[in-house]
Amino acid sequence: MSVILITGASSGIGFQTAKFLAAQGHTVYGAARRIERIEALQQDGVKALQLDVTDEASISRAVTTLIQNEGRIDVLVNNAGYGSYGAIEDVPIAEAKKQFEVNLFGMARLTQLVLPYMRQQHSGRIINTSSMGGRLVSYMGAWYHATKYAVEAFSDALRMETKDFGIKVSIIEPGGIKTNWGFIAADHLTATAKGGAYEAQADKAAAGMRQQYSSNMMSNPQIIAKAIAKAVNRRHPRSRYLIGFGAKPLVFAKTILPTRAFDFIMMHAS
Repeated sequence: MSVILITGASSGIGFQTAKFLAAQGHTVYGAARRIERIEALQQDGVKALQLDVTDEASISRAVTTLIQNEGRIDVLVNNAGYGSYGAIEDVPIAEAKKQFEVNLFGMARLTQLVLPYMRQQHSGRIINTSSMGGRLVSYMGAWYHATKYAVEAFSDALRMETKDFGIKVSIIEPGGIKTNWGFIAADHLTATAKGGAYEAQADKAAAGMRQQYSSNMMSNPQIIAKAIAKAVNRRHPRSRYLIGFGAKPLVFAKTILPTRAFDFIMMHAS
């Protein structure tokens, strides 16, 4: 069984994954900014760890605590992240930077801190939660998609660099999943557009997102938890797991359709 650290474990995919892996007998540390939100997982055997991926001291402290307790780390699941939507003209650069701090740079710093232990063990797995949104772009999601495209490139480079040290890297690319992600993204979209040139388009797009995430179309987070478990447990995990509502058909459509045709679909998806 493995010692596993999962970020963003307080809700959604991270919560379900921590619970699922602990039930398989792994030693699981569920990490989140607000530790009280992970307390429910402790009855499932998950160890709660306070970690803010935007805070260097918090990241270092979490890794030190885990190593002191377990003496090793076998799997890092970089799952923390959020969606911030809005027209490029409207979104403050400070918010864009925050999106990168949470979705990319925090993940990168945590990865840097666990790599020496994995190299010493000559084994380890790093599993990065990207999105189908790292392979295609939806309407008014520029900064979110920019972070996820970056996660894809970062993960590809990391996989090649660490291969000789026995470390395996996988990317999880969820499609539409029934979590609060869509509502948070929609709220960001309407807030940034209020009173501006893009308000009408943003309100329509946000309404469509809320409708989609309120419907029964979205996939259960447990299917992503099961995909992450495969990346943890299989001897030869895949480099990519594209899974969840709409993921495979949309990525396929992006591949075969002319750019303007796909743009039209994305702009009218809601």
